[in-house]
Amino acid sequence: MGFCSREWYYQRVSGTATLTMGDRGRLVIPKEIRDRLGIEAGDQLIVTETETGICLATRERLLAHVRADLAGLDLVTELLAERRAAATAEDAT
Repeated sequence: MGFCSREWYYQRVSGTATLTMGDRGRLVIPKEIRDRLGIEAGDQLIVTETETGICLATRERLLAHVRADLAGLDLVTELLAERRAAATAEDAT
């Protein structure tokens, strides 16, 4: 389930707000949302561009989401298998 996908949206969205971008590209997140998410002045937020728009998340929440998506995957073994297959194909030519 991708970040800001439909499934993610239905499972996790607890509120929405309309924001207006200022002339310097700034957005103001409503206080209610900042309080609910524990966002304070100076906190870094990550903007993720998706095919349907943008998503805004705290670094910690994005990291937790990525870790959950990758949980149980053995990426090293997959990479090694891909490299071995490429090397075998190269040796065959």
